[in-house]
Amino acid sequence: MYRVESKNSRGAQLPANEHAAGVICFRAMDAKAITPILNVSDIAASFAWFAKWGWKKCWDWGTPPTFGSVGSGECEIFLCRGAQGSRGKGTNRSTFGADGDETADKGVWMSVWVADVDEVHRQCVAEGLDVVFPPNNMPWNTREMHVRHPDGHVFRVSKGIGE
Repeated sequence: MYRVESKNSRGAQLPANEHAAGVICFRAMDAKAITPILNVSDIAASFAWFAKWGWKKCWDWGTPPTFGSVGSGECEIFLCRGAQGSRGKGTNRSTFGADGDETADKGVWMSVWVADVDEVHRQCVAEGLDVVFPPNNMPWNTREMHVRHPDGHVFRVSKGIGE
């Protein structure tokens, strides 16, 4: 922690009575990982849903389970039954595009970066998952699709164009 001296917009030192205490700042954090937690209505059904697009159950906790984890590669997502966030599937059939609605689903949106968006799309369609935006090349230089969890969480499955 360190103290920053108070200065005006031109860089001149402010008199003590204008901002006597200064501003407290902290050094940059060195985060090692981040794990999202999804509020789900059914842990077992969520494990089965994630398995349909290639994720594996890592662990669960409780009898019956109320908390658990799924993983793919080096990524992990925690699942919590009925708590720690919101959920809710909208009535929208698409998230992007002319008929899309990005605000109807009340769950979490997350980006998942993969090697082949079209292969993930084929797998999702074959498993009957709710694909709410088919693969498209986007103006921000990614190819992406969206798949929606039954509790309204939307996964933006992406790959950078040219990677």
